[in-house]
Amino acid sequence: MSARSHSTRAQRGSRFGAADATLPARVFALLADGEFRSGEALAASLGVSRSAVWKAVEALRELGLEVHAVPNRGYRLARACEALDATRIRAALPRETNARLERLDVAWSLESTNAELAVRAAPSPGTGEVLLAEYQTAGRGRRGRSWLAPPGGAICLSLGWSFELMPRDVGALSLAIGVCVLRALGRQGVEGISLKWPNDVLSGERKLGGILIELRAEASGPAYVIVGIGLNVALGRELIERIEAQGNAPADLRSIGAGHVSRNALAADLIAACTEGLLEFERHGLRPFVEEWRRADALRGRAVTVQVGESAIRGIARGIGLAGELMVETPHGVEKIVAGEVSVRRDA
Repeated sequence: MSARSHSTRAQRGSRFGAADATLPARVFALLADGEFRSGEALAASLGVSRSAVWKAVEALRELGLEVHAVPNRGYRLARACEALDATRIRAALPRETNARLERLDVAWSLESTNAELAVRAAPSPGTGEVLLAEYQTAGRGRRGRSWLAPPGGAICLSLGWSFELMPRDVGALSLAIGVCVLRALGRQGVEGISLKWPNDVLSGERKLGGILIELRAEASGPAYVIVGIGLNVALGRELIERIEAQGNAPADLRSIGAGHVSRNALAADLIAACTEGLLEFERHGLRPFVEEWRRADALRGRAVTVQVGESAIRGIARGIGLAGELMVETPHGVEKIVAGEVSVRRDA
C-alpha cells in the first residue's frame, strides 16, 4: 500500500475539489441525528451553495447511506446514527489508557485504517496509536476479503502497538483480542456474543465483526503490531441482503437489539480493553485469555472442516489449546491446527 496522504485518498473518485472534499463528512455530521434539515439551512450552516449540499448528499448516497429528501422539509438520514468524534472518544478513555496513546485520529474516508497505520512510524514501546474511519474504500478481512459498511454503519478501528520484545504466543494474538472485544461489548451491555476461531465475532450463526492482525518485527528488537477491528453497528437491510448474496451472513448491533449503544462509547471501550489486553498479553501470553475464549467458543463440539493449504481436515472441534491452536478430533486422532480456514459442516 502506498503512503499517500489522507486528503489524496479521500479525494480519489470524489466530485469535490480540495477545498470542499470534506463536505460530505460535514453534511453527514449535521444529519446524523435523523432530523430534517432544509438544503437552505445546511448551506447556510456550512457556508456553501445549495447545489454543493445536493452534491454532498448524492456522494453520501453513493457510499451506501439512505438519505430522504422531502419537498419543503429537506434532507434527513433514514436511520439516525452517531458520528465518530476523536474528542469524545478521548474523554471516555480511562486515564491509564490515554497515557499510553501517542495519537488518536478519526478520518472521514480511508482505503484501510490498517494500511494507513502500516506506513507510519511505529510508536514508542509500550505505547500505541489509534485510527478510526467512518468509511473504508478498501477495508479488509482475512484472506483479502472486503469489509463493507456505510458511514455510521460500523466501527472501523485500528490500534498500532509497539511491544518491547516479541511476545510469546504472538500467533494467537487474534484470540486474545477477540476476548478484549467481548469485554468491551459486555461493558456496553451486549451479551450472548461468541467467538469463532481464529478471528470472527458472532451473534448466533451470523458475523457481527472480525479481527485482522498484522505484524512488523525486527530480530531481537521491538515488535509492532496493528490490531484491526471491524464491528457492524447498523448496516441497513439493503447492504445486509447484498452481503448475504455473496454467501455471508452478517449481523449488526441494531438487529440484535443493541442499537442504543453509543459508537463513541463503544470505540472507547474497545480501545481501553485492547490496550489493557496487549499489556497483559506481553507479560503472560495467551494463558490469561484462554478460559474466557473457551466459554465463548462457537465451534466447540461441532463438526468442522478446516482448510489448511491444499488439505482439508474434517472432524469435531474440541476447543483451543494453551497456545491458541484449534483442536480437531479426527478418526486418526486429535489434530492441532495453528492456521487455517474453518467452516461448520452442515452435512454432519
